[in-house]
Amino acid sequence: MLVGVPPDRLQRILTLGLPIVGAMVSSVVMGLVDIAMVGMLGNFALAAVGISSFAAYIYLGIFWGISIAVQATASRRKGEKRPQECGAYLNAGLLIILLIAPILSTLLYFLVPYLVPWLNSDPLLIEAAIPYLRWLVIQGVFVGIVSAFNGFWNAIDLSRIYMKALISMHLCNVLFNYMFIFGNLGAPEMGVEGAGIGTALASVVGTILYIRLGFKYGREYGFLKQFPSRDAFRSVLKLAIPAAVQQLLDSTALTLMYRIVGLTGTMELAAYSVLINFISLVGLPAWGLGTAGATLVGQALGAKNVDDASRWAWDVIKVGVLGMGLLGLPFWLLPDLVLSIWIHDAATVDIARLPTRILGLMIMINGVGYMLSSMLNGAGDVRRVTYVNLYSQWFLLLPGAYLLGQWAGFGLIGIWCMHQFGYRALQSLIFAYFWHTRLWAKIRI
Repeated sequence: MLVGVPPDRLQRILTLGLPIVGAMVSSVVMGLVDIAMVGMLGNFALAAVGISSFAAYIYLGIFWGISIAVQATASRRKGEKRPQECGAYLNAGLLIILLIAPILSTLLYFLVPYLVPWLNSDPLLIEAAIPYLRWLVIQGVFVGIVSAFNGFWNAIDLSRIYMKALISMHLCNVLFNYMFIFGNLGAPEMGVEGAGIGTALASVVGTILYIRLGFKYGREYGFLKQFPSRDAFRSVLKLAIPAAVQQLLDSTALTLMYRIVGLTGTMELAAYSVLINFISLVGLPAWGLGTAGATLVGQALGAKNVDDASRWAWDVIKVGVLGMGLLGLPFWLLPDLVLSIWIHDAATVDIARLPTRILGLMIMINGVGYMLSSMLNGAGDVRRVTYVNLYSQWFLLLPGAYLLGQWAGFGLIGIWCMHQFGYRALQSLIFAYFWHTRLWAKIRI
């Protein structure tokens, strides 16, 4: 038994979770390739992309909320042995996206020039960030469709089928970036804006590939076979609204963190942009296996086996902690080597070195929170997760980061210590307590 998990359960976790982790690896690696490509333009470009990316997630996170709702509802139906009804929740999620995304994207496109100055006051950074952010906002409907499909495939144990489509989408992103950032293959040289164009075009490619997969593998589960019922809409919205609020709070708080870090200097902001992407990289086992665990928990609850649902969570955590510990080693032992791939300024590397070591040490503890929050969402306990995010971010992380980083003068290291030792570690403890109480088992969806 690996890390105390029986072989049959380990195989089930890995069969479902590894394709999700693999797809996320491609996403994060391609995101880091984006950062590396933009980093060649200098610290201002790197900081502009970092700020814009998190500002975009304030909006795009809404659609991740729909993905959570689709996964939670469809996995319950799968556990109840009603697979033909799973597609109804995907249909409902897609229709919601098609109704709201075009309106919101259009509105935000025109508001971007007024919003970016709230994030940073540097005129050069603002000039670079506005066109890039506009392209990220435009892709809302396509990001939403891909997110809803991901939740559906994960729920019905078919996570493996979308990995090729997702990898293809990210490779297209790199190709389009190569073309539009630097003016290659006959495309105009557009710098930071070119990175936004590349991302938007890649999301269109991904949407086409996902819809094709839907017609090939999803019809037997009810994909586009009938108009979603009122109950399907109600079930998706019941979870999607608090999940979207949860993502909105996360993204808004982390975007404001960029504002706080920006007060300490452009080099600190560039370093922070890379560090946040590092979190995405070393946290992959947690997010991927947590997403798989959400399906296993949902199916167990659908089968009315609460003990099995609880056991799945702890088995997933055992596997995830081992994976994160291995991934965290290079960040702890070889921070300069890792940083040199993305940061080409020696002074900026000096600023980022100690925070990178801290990340390598803390990722196992903080990753427990990532996994448990995903599995609580999968059980339908979305509201309590949202409340924890609200209070820990807005009453601890943001004021604490400002006090340590700006008022006390500790700079980026003070901000990072609050992020890792305070905010993330506290969340892990709270979510572990929530799971232990089993109140999530009483939620009906």
